[in-house]
Amino acid sequence: MPGQLEEIQPKRATFGMGCFWAGDCLFGVLPGVIRTCVGYAGGQKESPTYRAIGDHTEVVDVEYDPNLISYAQLLALFWQNHEYGVTTKIKRQYMSLILYHDEEQKSLAEKSREQEQHKRTGLVLTEIRKFEKFYPAEDYHQKYRLRNHSWLLEATGLTSNEDLRNSPLAAKLNGYIAGAGTTEQFEKDLPTLGLSEKTAQYLQKHMIENQYNGLYC
Repeated sequence: MPGQLEEIQPKRATFGMGCFWAGDCLFGVLPGVIRTCVGYAGGQKESPTYRAIGDHTEVVDVEYDPNLISYAQLLALFWQNHEYGVTTKIKRQYMSLILYHDEEQKSLAEKSREQEQHKRTGLVLTEIRKFEKFYPAEDYHQKYRLRNHSWLLEATGLTSNEDLRNSPLAAKLNGYIAGAGTTEQFEKDLPTLGLSEKTAQYLQKHMIENQYNGLYC
């Protein structure tokens, strides 16, 4: 994938939708998503951690190419894949949250929430607020599903925490290894990933095994 990102003017999107491991996988495999990072946002506490999150929420921060995927498409995945919290009041750590980065995102998010409300009998509790600051989560949370496959990490050279946090390849592998994405999408993506035949077979095997098993904590 090197060299593919030089001419892109990427945009960011930030969502809280329950346990952030799942969002990391779901957004990571979307065509047009460049990289993902999980962390904490939405609150005022300085330097939150997993054990001292304060008033923040677990979120996935998404970098994407607006020429290939729209914010509306990201919102669609957001609404369709909550663990909980859309109409049920839960603790702030896992609440349903959209943090917008510009006025266009704000408008689209508000319209999507209105549309979602029409589909449901319960009150939609999703908060929409302006993005202020994002704190990356601890290294062991980044690409959590992929980290369980040490052989694959070695085979692809994704051996540093920085690679797992920032690599576009890591975002794709993390999603596919967990069973996110479709088989058709995987087959289309595979030639662009630069994997050896053995590595591709390993990835495909685990993707098929994990499809429909659930992604949440």
